[in-house]
Amino acid sequence: MVVKSDGPGQRVRRVLGSVFSLQVLIHPLRMLHYWGYSHALQRPKLTLGRDVRLAPNASFRNGERIALGDQVQVGEYVALWAGRSSGWIKVGARTTFGPGCFVTAADYGLAAEQRITEQEMTERDVVIGADCWIGAKAVITAGVTLGDGCVIGAGAVVTRDVPANAIAAGVPAKVIRMRG
Repeated sequence: MVVKSDGPGQRVRRVLGSVFSLQVLIHPLRMLHYWGYSHALQRPKLTLGRDVRLAPNASFRNGERIALGDQVQVGEYVALWAGRSSGWIKVGARTTFGPGCFVTAADYGLAAEQRITEQEMTERDVVIGADCWIGAKAVITAGVTLGDGCVIGAGAVVTRDVPANAIAAGVPAKVIRMRG
């Protein structure tokens, strides 16, 4: 079997075609647009306490309904998405979000007689107490309240309220023990 090899000119043309393709050239612009929309434009709308730390790639929606207390730390790739018209996200002082957490103050119905794309949005506040630790890639859904001092395990999906000083983990999250 004979394998045909491209000549040097053909290889150079393929490399240049890849490096200067429209998709490669547009990608940085897409990234800047996303970052600008989800971080830079939303950040001035946030209500921030003293010494709040936000990762540069954290994502916010409807920042005018997000309030972060003193010394809150928002890790890399965290998404805090408040509702469009009424759903707030309120976070107490000294709470820390691990990387990749997702918090939303809105969710959608599941009516069988309606198409998925036509489900009604429901907005409910998310309240996270002071001194909480939200583990990496945890999800906190609309209407949930986390009491002061909670620890939420990595990858947990919190669909119900968690009392103060509880440690909750799992999908869906359940209280596995109390701190102290």
